[in-house]
This record gives sequence, structure tokens and C-alpha cells, in this order.
Amino acid sequence: MNGERGSPPPTLPRELGVFGATMMGLGAIVGTGVFVSIGVAAGIAGPAVVVAIAAAAGVAACNALSSAQLAASHPVSGGSYEYGYEYLGPAAGFSAGWMFLCAKSASAATAALGFAGYLLHALGFAAGGRLALVAVAVAAVGVLTLLVLSGMRRSNAVNVAIVAVTLASLLAFAAAGLPLALSEGAAHLGRFDGTRAATDFWPALLRATALMFVAFTGYGRIATLGEEVREPRRTIPRAIVSTLLVSMALYVVVAAVAVAAVGAETLGSVTRQQVAPLEAAAARFPWSGVRWVVAVGAMTAMLGVLLNLVLGLSRVLLAMGRRRDVPRPLGRLDPSGTTPRVAVVVVGLAVAALALLGDVETTWSFSAFTVLVYYAITNLAALAMPAERRLYPRWVAALGLVACSSLAFWVEWRIWLSGLGLLAAGLVWHAVARRRRR
Repeated sequence: MNGERGSPPPTLPRELGVFGATMMGLGAIVGTGVFVSIGVAAGIAGPAVVVAIAAAAGVAACNALSSAQLAASHPVSGGSYEYGYEYLGPAAGFSAGWMFLCAKSASAATAALGFAGYLLHALGFAAGGRLALVAVAVAAVGVLTLLVLSGMRRSNAVNVAIVAVTLASLLAFAAAGLPLALSEGAAHLGRFDGTRAATDFWPALLRATALMFVAFTGYGRIATLGEEVREPRRTIPRAIVSTLLVSMALYVVVAAVAVAAVGAETLGSVTRQQVAPLEAAAARFPWSGVRWVVAVGAMTAMLGVLLNLVLGLSRVLLAMGRRRDVPRPLGRLDPSGTTPRVAVVVVGLAVAALALLGDVETTWSFSAFTVLVYYAITNLAALAMPAERRLYPRWVAALGLVACSSLAFWVEWRIWLSGLGLLAAGLVWHAVARRRRR
């Protein structure tokens, strides 16, 4: 490593096996994407959102395999921030870490807003306005930040319970909605009817694919927590592949049932107004009780995503602090050696600040661009790996690199322009910081 001189910094204890790591990955994936972004993408691509999900899953599979082999050979906190440093150089490593912080802070804010939207909708306060939405979201960020401060063992136990409830609710949604989907599917799935800025099939499909790609990137949480995984060369690849297979199947089934049952236009409209598309869809199902099951599952899912993102973001900040790419206190553990306390608090404050925007489509679109840049660097690092460390063929990483680089610019131009501006600002900071250290 290219860290500070002297003795290596203290490391986090290895607490996670295959099951725990897989559940962490599912907790990061099965949340905002399935309960919120399906509605956002449906409003853009219409019924073709199901195709967008499948395409996004294919791109994610290439990136997942690249992440798995990198994490197996380099199992430390930081994910592609560390891989970039190891195989591509300081500028690439810093860019990956900076883009991860930008992307996942926005995703965490989306999760917090999604939780608030489902909670207020379930309690009958959907008309409470943006102030109520933001207040609940910020409170959720505060509670989950405190949980992460208590350490990985407690966070992992809470995450397992959250994921179990979430998976059960989604299976109940699919089962309850299937009869309506079968009877109404011909009308709702029979044509493409993209709305808003989408004027033809391919631009709408590619933009929706870029947005849905973010939903599948939670497997990266396993890589960023690599320092806390037992037997990383065996555990990390198995956990990442298992996470991706389960989440791919779940997303396709839920999206197909939701679109076939109530229509893509309805899902998109509800998402923009109330941030609760699946609950609104479930309200039309023959079994009325499923609405409450979905509401509970959605809330636990958002909390699970928020928990995992605060964990992942704090570990990337920890790695960046160790290299002094960010202020040095962010690279220190608490006296017990189990939690990067300062990094966790800073992450919580940043996510709460982004939640003040109160707009899920803006936060999610920004996350899409920045995370695609992040995974482009991941695939570049995988291409640069020595042959003896590689677990999969080089074409997997090459395909992932091309797909990420292409999809990144299918979000709105204002979003990717802002993302490029932040990347440039980060690189300027990095250059200045390195010069001062010398």
C-alpha cells in the first residue's frame, strides 16, 4: 500500500462469512432500486422498463465479476479506491473513491427519502409536503448513523433481520399481484409509451438502463467491506455472485408484475408525486392487506440500504484518510478498534444534507452517472491485473468498461455535466494535497 510511513494502520476485525456478506449485498441492492427506481424508470421507458432492468443486470454482472476478483486479491477497506491505486495509479484511485462518495451519498439520500415517502404514505400523511418528507428522511439518517457507530457485529445482525422482512414482502407483492397482472398484462405491456423527455424507444431505454444500473451496484458493498470479511478469496466472489443472481431474479419479477398490473405510466406518476410506487400498485390488488405488507417491506428495505451505504461510505473514507487523500482524522478507528467513528459521523452529516433536496429523481440520476464512472475505473483496474491474480477472462472487464462508459452519458446532460465538474474539482484537490504532502 501507498499509505503513510511507519507501522501500518490498525485494521478492522473480520466478522463476515459468506452468509453475512451476501446479506449485506442484498441489503444494499434490494431497497431503493426495487421500491423507488422501478417507478422512476417506468415513467421514462414505459413497459420497456423490464428490458432496461435485464440490460442493467447484464452490465452489473460484468462489473460484479471484476469487483469480485479485485476484492479477492486485495481484501481491504475502500473497494475500487484501493484497486485504482494498486493497478492504475493515484489519480485513478482517488477518482474512484471520490466518485463513490458522490454516488453513494446521493443513493443514501434517495433511500432516506424513499423511507420517508413510504412511511408518510402508509400513515395517511402523503399530503404532508416536502417539509415532512425531508424531516423524516433526516431523522432516519441520524438513527442509522448511530447504529453504524455501534460496530459491525450489531449492524450485521440488524441487516439480516431487515433483509428477511424485505424479501418476504416482495414475494408477497409478486404473489398477490400475479392474478391482476395476468388479466391486465396484455393492455399494459403491449406497447411502448415513454413519457416526459423520452421521445423514442432507444434513448428512453438507455436512460432507464443507466438509472436501473444503480440498483444493482449494492454488491460493491461486499468489496468495500473486504477488510471485515473472513477468508476473502473464497468468501467475496461467492457472496457477490449469490447477491447478484438473487437480486436480478427478484427485480425482473417485481417489475413485470407491477407494470402488468397497473401500468408503467401509473408507476411513474406515483413515484414523482409520492415516492411510493409499489404501495400504490398494491392498493389495486384484490388482497387489500398486501398494501401494508409492501409498506413495511419498503420501509425496512430503505433502512437496509441506508445502513449499508453508511457502512460502505465510511469504509471508503477510512481508506482515503489512511492515504491522507482526505483529512487524516477520517482514517482513524475509535479506541476499541471496531469503527471509523469520525468517518461515520461525516458520512451521516453529508447524507442528511443531500436529503434536504427532497427530490428522488435528481439524487438517483446523479448517483447513476457517478457510479458508472466508478465502475468504469473498476473494470480498468481489473484489466490491469496480472494474469496470475485474475479469476475471470479479460473480456468480462472489457465489456463492463465499454458498457459503463457508454451508459454514463445517457442521464440528463445537466447531471453528467455536474458530475464531471465534481470529478475535476476532486482531482484538483488531490493534486494540491499530494503537493503539500511532498
